[in-house]
Amino acid sequence: MPSSPRRVAIVLSGGGARGAYEAGVLSYLFEHIYPRLGRPFEFDLVSGTSVGAIHAAYLAASADLAPEQRSRMIRDVWCGMELRHVVRLTLRDLLGFPLRALGLTRIARADDGDTRATVGGLLDLSPLEKIVTARIPWAGLRGNLEAARPGLLCVSCTEVRSGRVAVFMDGPLADPTPWAYDPNATAISEEIGPRHVRASAAIPFLFPSVRIGEHYYVDGGLRMNTPLSPALRLGADRVLVIALKHEPGLLGHADAYPEDVVTQPAFVLGKVLNALLLDQLEYELQRIDLVNAWIEHGRKVYGADFLKQMNPAVRQQRGAGYRHVRVATIRPGRDIGEMADDCYHQRVREKSLGSMRFMARLALRGVPRGEADLLSYLLFDGCYTSQLVELGRADARAKEDEIVALLTD
Repeated sequence: MPSSPRRVAIVLSGGGARGAYEAGVLSYLFEHIYPRLGRPFEFDLVSGTSVGAIHAAYLAASADLAPEQRSRMIRDVWCGMELRHVVRLTLRDLLGFPLRALGLTRIARADDGDTRATVGGLLDLSPLEKIVTARIPWAGLRGNLEAARPGLLCVSCTEVRSGRVAVFMDGPLADPTPWAYDPNATAISEEIGPRHVRASAAIPFLFPSVRIGEHYYVDGGLRMNTPLSPALRLGADRVLVIALKHEPGLLGHADAYPEDVVTQPAFVLGKVLNALLLDQLEYELQRIDLVNAWIEHGRKVYGADFLKQMNPAVRQQRGAGYRHVRVATIRPGRDIGEMADDCYHQRVREKSLGSMRFMARLALRGVPRGEADLLSYLLFDGCYTSQLVELGRADARAKEDEIVALLTD
């Protein structure tokens, strides 16, 4: 879209408790980077999935607040995090696990007059639902979107029956047209509310699915954990991505572990979650680099109007043309799995893990030290989440000049 105005997007991905890292990055943006821009600033496009959908909604709904207030509110939620703030885990809930896993009983709860608003799952997420409803300043969302601050909020979910990605979009820049050619995804333009965010964060099997209209939805991370696609299809040419994996392409030490370790359910599930929720980002970023290189080479060989000549055919196939896209990626400077493992053992020594103890033991069963990938998604504990917040702030500080250049040049 050569004639389109510049559009700047932020992409927020999913990862359970790892989302505290995103919160740290956002808090630093509000406090230190926004003031450096020399003008009122909001992203044009805000795209999120899973826990990133919670942060995307917060970013859009809080745009009318002071930067310091926005930073403080999001940090307070994560730094004071406890498991009871996310799930209800009483003895009765634990005893009901086998029955719910076999489908003999299930969680079903009413909401806003809908008698089957949430159904299924092993865990009762009513505490998290309260956080989504109470801690996101929903009252400001409509006014911010109408004033194009931001111009678009995208929340990605997975529709249970079809397995297709559903991209809910809200704001003046909403345009479902680019998805008309995609058999694996659909775009829905409607007002986004707490239910959309809860659905995007609902990890299948563990968390209840959420009903929106006539359909049930779960975590968007199953099919599109790093929601770059909505931002790119809707014209973003500058994208800030917050990743939740410290280094791409590293296999770790799993190949050196004996068979009785690599076949442990907790170990395998942690690696599966990494593949579903983290590794897709590296593939998508690589595709952006490939398209950018293709565009540059095409211009050198065929002239400056190369893209203008090619895009009509591209749009016929995918609904949107290609463009050169600048990307800045902020990623953890430490292995988050190791951080979760360290915090767990610190809490065990302090005898202060509380209701998290049972879930943590299951997540670490048969797992070697330093490989607490599964736990890193589930450790909703202030010891761990507050460290992730500070890590996010430190990594954003290290890339401050690059981020400012992306948002201003």
